[in-house]
Amino acid sequence: MIINEGKVKSVYDVDGDAQRVLIKFHDKVTAGNGRLVEFPEEKGKICCLISALLFEWMEKAGVKTHFIDAPSLDTLLCKKLTIIPVEVIVRNIAAGSIVKNTSITEGTFIQPPIVEYFLKDDAKDDPLLTYDRVRLMGIDPEPMKEQALIVNYQLQSLFTLMGIDLVDFKLEFGYDAHGDLFLADELSPDNMRLWKKNTKERFDKDLFRKDEGDIVKAYKYILEQMRRFV
Repeated sequence: MIINEGKVKSVYDVDGDAQRVLIKFHDKVTAGNGRLVEFPEEKGKICCLISALLFEWMEKAGVKTHFIDAPSLDTLLCKKLTIIPVEVIVRNIAAGSIVKNTSITEGTFIQPPIVEYFLKDDAKDDPLLTYDRVRLMGIDPEPMKEQALIVNYQLQSLFTLMGIDLVDFKLEFGYDAHGDLFLADELSPDNMRLWKKNTKERFDKDLFRKDEGDIVKAYKYILEQMRRFV
């Protein structure tokens, strides 16, 4: 039975197991909170394969994730979590909304990296939250921030080997039945900005947002490079 139908993924119950779910990735890409939509062939499979590799990479580094297994090319078996309604963004290089809403120019390196919080609510266009507003919602942002910075370090280490700059990325977290915090959702170019070092060639969803290229070709490149090191 379906639990949740997202923009590009669906979450299903696992028969006879209340502690696990199946997450199916679709051949679909959206932007602008779903206002732009396309259905690129193989995109779901590629994002699923990248996510599986990166979740395994994180687990080896000591980051607790919801990932258990990949029973098929487009599906992950994961721990069932209560998802925290806050999206966590880590920024290493200025791009996207931080450029649009501040005086910072695109491409500015951000050291140390910053962590931002956004309300996970499409109806409100996912507004930016302050640290204190997150706390007022009854959510402690500190554990998420700590884990996000560890994930950032691990991802940067990998992408540097690939000759790629990790510009920024979005994370989601959730709690299991025991109250333990886990990294959730996905880890793929769908929720990251990835630029080739020196040339700044894009390998992420901005290719779709800005109509600048083929995301399937770009995502395949990331998957091929990743398999050399993971």
